[in-house]
Amino acid sequence: MTVCDDTIARFDEQIEAYCRPFEEAVQLLDTIPGVSRRAAEIIISEIGTDMDRFETADHLASWAGVAPGNNESAGKRRSGKTRKGNKPLGVILNQVAHAASHTKNTYLSAQYHRLAGRIGKKKAILAVEHSILVIGYHLIQRKEPYRELGGDYFDKRRPEATAKRLVKRLEKLGYQVSLQQQPVMAAA
Repeated sequence: MTVCDDTIARFDEQIEAYCRPFEEAVQLLDTIPGVSRRAAEIIISEIGTDMDRFETADHLASWAGVAPGNNESAGKRRSGKTRKGNKPLGVILNQVAHAASHTKNTYLSAQYHRLAGRIGKKKAILAVEHSILVIGYHLIQRKEPYRELGGDYFDKRRPEATAKRLVKRLEKLGYQVSLQQQPVMAAA
């Protein structure tokens, strides 16, 4: 082993020793898609488990530097640049958001893909970072595991809007579309 490997092993032991009292919170964060155990440990080491320090989840996101900027003057919206926040937390949230955006059939992946086409990939990743931090805040505060909403959450939330959007896309491609509601089948 090299000196570097020894140093890394020593730091890993220190991180593990620090996280032992916070094992429940680490396990709760580990249930979020894209968040590995190591990432959960780093997040807990940065924000802790006492969520009373932050008034709301948005206060935590603002402290971490993943809240959207809000610079408005005289009714005119100006820069939406985020503020500088906790650098190590921002780095791990960025990695976790990229991992979550590549998961299959999850809410976070659907959120990323829904936003990426409209506002760009980098801003969509920042929005996923924000969502992951807010989810983590609530999981730690409520002491309950993550419940997946599914990749079709946004389609189910407003089915009429989804149908209208898809009809418009087909019409742009030159198809004539007429919709009929399918009868609801009774559960067997």
